[in-house]
Amino acid sequence: MHSSNHTVKFVDDTAVVGLIGNNDESAYREEEPLWRSSTKFLGVHLAENFSWSFNTTSITRKAQQHLYFLRRLRKAHLPPLILTMFYRGTIESILNSCITAWFGNCTVSDRKTLQQILRTAEKIIGVSLPSITDIYTTRCIRKANSIVADPTHPSHTLFTLLPSGK
Repeated sequence: MHSSNHTVKFVDDTAVVGLIGNNDESAYREEEPLWRSSTKFLGVHLAENFSWSFNTTSITRKAQQHLYFLRRLRKAHLPPLILTMFYRGTIESILNSCITAWFGNCTVSDRKTLQQILRTAEKIIGVSLPSITDIYTTRCIRKANSIVADPTHPSHTLFTLLPSGK
C-alpha cells in the first residue's frame, strides 16, 4: 500500500482513502483489487459461485453450539415448555435466518444436516418439532401472501390470484 493511502474499516467493508495531489493517481493505480470468494451480508454468507454450502455450514456450526446449552437446560430438569421456548428463541431463529432466500437452493446433504440438528433438538426436548422443509414452505407462503396483500410492493405484479382466490 502506498504511504499516502489509509485503510478505513467499516463493519462489513474496507475502503482505501488517500489524497490525490498534482494529478498523480499512482497511489491508486498501484493498488491491487481485493477478490473474495465469499462475503457476509445481513447475516447470510454469499459465495461467488452462488453455492449455499458455506452459509449452511456456518448456520450448522452456530446451531450446534446452541444445542450444548439446550442439553444443559435439559440436565437442569426444566420442563419441555421452557426448553421449547429456548429452542425457538435461539436454535430455530438461527436455522430460519433468511431461510426463504437460501434454503430452496441447498443441496440434499445440506438439508439433511440441518434436519439432523432439528431432530437432535427434538430428542433433547422430548416434543415433536416441524421439519425444516415445512418451516421453509410456511415462510414462503407467508412471504407470498404479504406481497399479494401489498399493492405497493415491487413484486406485487408477479403474483396473480387463481379464480378461487388462492
